[in-house]
Amino acid sequence: MDSQSQTHHHELDFVMGTTNRIPRLVSAEGFPELKYRIEKYIQMKDFKIWRSIIKDPSRITTIVAGQVIDKKIENYTDEDFEKVEEQEKALATLTMALSPNITQGFREYTSAKDLWEALIKVYERNEDMKDSCQDMLRQRFNMFNYVPGETLEAQLQRFTSLNTEMTVAGIFYTKSEINKKLLNTL
Repeated sequence: MDSQSQTHHHELDFVMGTTNRIPRLVSAEGFPELKYRIEKYIQMKDFKIWRSIIKDPSRITTIVAGQVIDKKIENYTDEDFEKVEEQEKALATLTMALSPNITQGFREYTSAKDLWEALIKVYERNEDMKDSCQDMLRQRFNMFNYVPGETLEAQLQRFTSLNTEMTVAGIFYTKSEINKKLLNTL
């Protein structure tokens, strides 16, 4: 494998993740795929972390004079620390899935659930945005062509990526249409 191919594979692993590396959100366009991948990645690593993302964070409380109050950290039990640790792991995991330029816009969120909901609110498209995205992807598909100097492998990778983006966006072409488009660009 040449150095250009190795660099491309490293960049793809960085964005898509591996069993040992969390997928990363590097642009708004990548959110639909990240949403799917991050859920599967976290469930594979530790389902309790995923549970912390979808549940409200637990407050560590105690009862004093008949009132529920936040427990002082020096009075935490091992079970209390485990709850806090699980919640912090969930927040850290989601934070690590964001590129630094995206993380900066979400530093105010102190729970994994709040961060996850904010990401969905910001990056999931409303119907108008979905339609615009689909139009753009159809246009990219229709205009897909050979780039001078591009290797066949790179062209196929670019075409496969475009088809994956279209599928995630809800655009489906027949195998015949896809094959015809690819053959016409070769």
